[in-house]
Order: sequence, then structure tokens, then C-alpha cells
Amino acid sequence: MGTDAYINRIVDKQLELKLRAFGATYIVGPKWCGKTTTAEQYSKSAIKLQRDPNKEAIIKTAEINPMALLRGETPRLIDEWQDAPTLWDAVRAYCDEHHARGQFILTGSTSKKVQTAHTGTGRISRLKMYPMSLYESGDSNGTVSIMDLFNGKEQLENGCISSLTIEQLVFAACRGGWPESILFDDREAQLAIPKDYYHQIYEEDIFKVDEVKRSSTTMRAVINSYARNISTLAKTTSILADINATSSITDKTLADYIDVLERLYIVDDLYGWCPAIRSASAMRSGRKREFVDPSIAVAALGGSPEFFSTDLKTFGFVFECLCIRDLRIYSSAYDGQMSYYHDRYGLEADGVLHLDDGRYALFEFKLGSKEIEEGAGHLCEIESLIKQYNEKEKQCPMRLPDLKIVVTGTQYGYRRPDGVFVIPIGCLKD
Repeated sequence: MGTDAYINRIVDKQLELKLRAFGATYIVGPKWCGKTTTAEQYSKSAIKLQRDPNKEAIIKTAEINPMALLRGETPRLIDEWQDAPTLWDAVRAYCDEHHARGQFILTGSTSKKVQTAHTGTGRISRLKMYPMSLYESGDSNGTVSIMDLFNGKEQLENGCISSLTIEQLVFAACRGGWPESILFDDREAQLAIPKDYYHQIYEEDIFKVDEVKRSSTTMRAVINSYARNISTLAKTTSILADINATSSITDKTLADYIDVLERLYIVDDLYGWCPAIRSASAMRSGRKREFVDPSIAVAALGGSPEFFSTDLKTFGFVFECLCIRDLRIYSSAYDGQMSYYHDRYGLEADGVLHLDDGRYALFEFKLGSKEIEEGAGHLCEIESLIKQYNEKEKQCPMRLPDLKIVVTGTQYGYRRPDGVFVIPIGCLKD
């Protein structure tokens, strides 16, 4: 069922593997990130609940005889299955009975609270999908593979050069990684997509999660405050105070609205990494506020490429969100998990990427070249602390970082004498 205009995605290989290993695969992620389009490349029949003119009849059939809806050439796509939740248990039962692989692909863009008899563990595998990375959208030339760096196949002996100018980088962050905006060249229309996405979150999507009545005005205030605090360790109390400067909500209400944004895959916070190299009391373990795509924050801030081009300091926070999004995508095949390091002594790593085999990399995200020295110094100091810890704890040493990387918005990449890689975001790929 594939389409001619399909742009290859990094998640494709993961989906192929899951179809070989499990009876069904459930693709989750924010709406408009391309879940259905990707699933269509691998499915041979489909039920699209939100697009089918006979939706009500399908839902009624699902209530009475869900197995009837599973008939069709496999892999069979069930798009937005939450609208007919009995299909989940039917898919699981089918997989139990037939013991076949690659039978179904389910998709969903909300963690709508639905009742299912079983979790699907062992039968239905979950696959998270993001908007497009800069490499997938064609903005990064992909001359440096993050996995080649991990595997020692790339040392940057000859350096690397990004063709992405700062103006192009700013535009890419404002446009976002939404596939629909990548398929045409109308800049004004491309920027309209994340703006519309932002409006739909608080005007429509919050009412699709559950039966709870919520305020569009409050949700908009929550998103806006999150955007003002993007890539910072803003505490919930700070966000609450920010919101209550113009309205009035309780901490319980704020927690509920943030939960909705998480279930809609809109916010995707970063949690602290707490290694044993410092006292537990010295670690900052709060959440770093992040969006699944930086363009949502830009839309909430009312920003534009023109605005950020004259305020690169503010754009630095958006740039960090962009880097985190891309690293999550590039490392997804290795179950990459992103966190951050920050202690009360001021030592930090903007990102820590852990792979499923125990390897990890320390990152600093620096938009300009003037900040590279400081960022590299932080990474080397953390490595030094780990070495000092290992000298004291010889029985249980901690693994040293496999990579130390400063990701930049600059043109040139290279390896420093201290082992730190300096890599433009416009050169990276998976």
C-alpha cells in the first residue's frame, strides 16, 4: 500500500524488525509525524477508523464481532484503534491463536484511556515514532553517523563540513519535522503547519483524551509556559507561578494538564542522570522541559525565523530541543535513552545518551563556536570525576563515557586533542 512520495524514515528498519519478531506492532507518537504513512508502506490491507465514512458501523461491528474486522491480507493496518478498543484484545487473541509474525500494525496518536483485558505483552510490540530528524528532512548532509562514532568507525581525521547556515537552521527548527511540511517549498505554508498544530492541541485534542472537561484557555497557558521554559530545569512551582500571573489554577490541575500533553506526545521531558560520582544530595534530578518537536514551542512563543535570527540567545534553548529530538531518533534502533547531568556545583552535560548495550555519550549543545571550549571543558571534567571515582571504588568501577561530543550550529566539525568531538548538527545522522 506504499505511496510514491514516501520519504524513508529511520524508524523503517525498526518496524521491519518488529514485524519479523512479533504478531503485531503498535506505532505511537504525536499526530502528523507520519505513523499512518509509514505503516502503509508495510501493510497490505487497512482499517482507518478516523477516515472511514462507515466509522460508526465499524465501531458497532467491533463491539459485537471484532474478529470480523481482522480479516484481510496481512500485515493489516488498524489506524487509530482507540476508537474501537475491543480490537486490541481481538488482535492479541488472534496472535495467541495463530502464532504468526507480522500480522497487524496498529497506530495511535493519543494515549486515550481505554479498557483492554490484556496488555498485549509478548504479542503486541510498541514502537515510538517522532517527527523527522534533520537528516530525514534533508537538512543534514549525514556525513557523520552517531553509531559509527560509537563503533569507532569514524574518528573525524579529516573533519566534516555542514552546508546548513544559521538562517537555514533557524528555519528548520521553526518549521519542525512534520512530513507534510517537507514535501513542498512554500516557506510561508511550511511555517503555518506547526502554528495550526499548536492551536489544535488546546482547541481540539485535549477533548479527545478522556471524558474530563478541561479549559482550552488553561491548556494554552500551560503550553505557553512550557515553551518559555524550554530546555530548562524549571520546577513545577515556577511554571505554576508563571501561569497564575494571568490566570489561576492549582498544582493538581497543572499536573493533570501536563499529563494530557504527555499522553498526546506533545511534551517529552528529559530526566536527570544521577551517577555515583557525586553525593545524591548534589544532583539536580528535576525534569528538563522539552517538546517532541521544537516547532511547537516556537509556535507557542509566537516566534519566527526573522525573530530568532536577531535573538540567537533565546534560539539556543530551541536549538537544544532540536538536538535532543534528533539524537532520540538517531539512537532509537539501539533503544537510546536521553537524560542530562547537572549538579549544584554548576557542572553539566546538556545530554547523556545511553544505548541498550551499556555504552553512553556525554553531550553539550552549543549554537556558536565561542561556547565550544566551555562545553568541552564540562565533558572532560565529568570524565575526570568518573576516573577519580573509579580510583576510590576499584571493586565496582563505573564505565567511562564512550564519546564526548559538542553538537553545534556551526559549519566545521573536528576532533579536539582532548578527545572531544565537535560536530555540526547539519552533519549528523543515525
